[in-house]
Amino acid sequence: MTRHSNFRLMGRMLGFVKPMVGVMCISVFCGILGFVCATALPLLAAEAVLSVAGKGSLAWSVGAFGGMLAVLAVARGILHYIEQRCNHYIAFKLLAHIRDLVFGALRKLAPAKLSGRNRGELISTITSDIELLEVFYAHTISPVLIAAGMTIVLMVFLANLSPVFALVALCGYILVGVVSPILVSKASDEGGAQARAVQASLSGYVLDNLRGLAQVIQCGAGDARLSGLDERSRALVDVQRGLKAKGVAGSAAVGVLVVLTAAAQLFIGAPLVAAGAVMPEAYVLAVVTTLSSFGPYVALANLGSTLQQTLASGERVLAILDEKPQVEEVEVGKEPAFTGAAAESVSFSYADEEVLHDVCLEIPKGRIVGISGRSGSGKSTFCRLLMRFWDVDEGRISIGPNDIRRVRTAHLRSLEASVEQDTVLFHDSIRENLLIAKPDATEEELKSACAQASILDFIDSLPKGFDTEVGELGDTLSGGERQRLGLARAFLHDAPFVLLDEPTSNLDALNEGAVLKALDEQRGKRTVLLISHRPSSLAIADEVISLDQGRVS
Repeated sequence: MTRHSNFRLMGRMLGFVKPMVGVMCISVFCGILGFVCATALPLLAAEAVLSVAGKGSLAWSVGAFGGMLAVLAVARGILHYIEQRCNHYIAFKLLAHIRDLVFGALRKLAPAKLSGRNRGELISTITSDIELLEVFYAHTISPVLIAAGMTIVLMVFLANLSPVFALVALCGYILVGVVSPILVSKASDEGGAQARAVQASLSGYVLDNLRGLAQVIQCGAGDARLSGLDERSRALVDVQRGLKAKGVAGSAAVGVLVVLTAAAQLFIGAPLVAAGAVMPEAYVLAVVTTLSSFGPYVALANLGSTLQQTLASGERVLAILDEKPQVEEVEVGKEPAFTGAAAESVSFSYADEEVLHDVCLEIPKGRIVGISGRSGSGKSTFCRLLMRFWDVDEGRISIGPNDIRRVRTAHLRSLEASVEQDTVLFHDSIRENLLIAKPDATEEELKSACAQASILDFIDSLPKGFDTEVGELGDTLSGGERQRLGLARAFLHDAPFVLLDEPTSNLDALNEGAVLKALDEQRGKRTVLLISHRPSSLAIADEVISLDQGRVS
């Protein structure tokens, strides 16, 4: 993954805020007013004390000062609430938008670009990485603009007391709000990216172990896997401890800078008062203002230790959005009727490993064509090429006379229904898992498809029938039951071309016979490509083609 500069990265992330500029303006305006109220509270209290001592310029009563302090305190609370509400409204709206963009990008990248990817890393990106962007949108953009606005307000006020006071305060604001977060951010640069990478690795490791828990227990590998988990957890803790230490050091330095700035006002202002260049009242107000006005800049300083992790997360999210799909979808293309399929001198490789070489075969409409061959001979790959999950390196695959690379992708998928050896079911009811194939299917259509797949009797035996939950990844069902539900889903899709990759591998002889009988009844109605290593399954095929090391033999 190519790393971008922090400024370029933040510029791209800021681009998402454009539709919500109005809300951002309200947030910044309320934030500035809120900090003005917060700064004015001790300032007004100091003025009250000066007035009691006969040195103040405001001839207010004690009650008037008390009332104004109460108004400022309430206003500060209300304005802060509005500011935070606006910031988080922006952040959560943008996070939802970014999630939508990421899932859209993943859909276009799948399956070619995502094949072999660390799923735990992907899960980490679409969950914790996107979630961490909330720091940028809710706690970075607005505070920076608020600090800039407050600087103008404070400079005008302090310069009115004395330009010297304004200059001293400005130096302190720059050191705390600009220099400090930049230095802490630079010190945390590698650590932030490393923390996100280690966390992604940990997520992937946990996911692998949860999915393979039965095998871990069976093989007595629990201690070894726990050791690996402990090692990755410790690595993450070590990285985060280092980042935390830098953040604590930065916070301590900020505290010192605030005190030093106030002390500078004291020491520089005293001679000015003695010389009569500055009024004692202005001297007191300048010191109090300086001490009470660092809130916006401390907020920026605190971002230094978290900003690098946020930017690292942004880098990972943008990398998905920027990644080009290996297979570009055809949005506008031909929409032919299915009249048969063919492969013409097709060759294909995964990276540098050739899987298919000069494959030529025809799949006539209405026929059942079987493909046999040893594991690794390219059978499943050919099936995925027909679905255009990948594009061929050489030759072409066609529907009728049309190269599938010229056919509108959505139309191509409507012509084909695919069932792979490992059927994927979602954590939902049987009904919802089937309706993926045809959302508006009637109850009769559901039952008909399930009957064809020899699964209807099993569903009817369940207490909740079609409304039975199948569990995560369908883990409450047997392999054979999942496979038959996959077949039912393919039949419900009602596509003219059905691609079956080892559809009976998890079935016993009785259910295999029922499924094959259902397929035989489809003869002439649908075209079927049947991939299997079982001679009993291939017996129903009109023609069997053998693949050996990627070649038709």
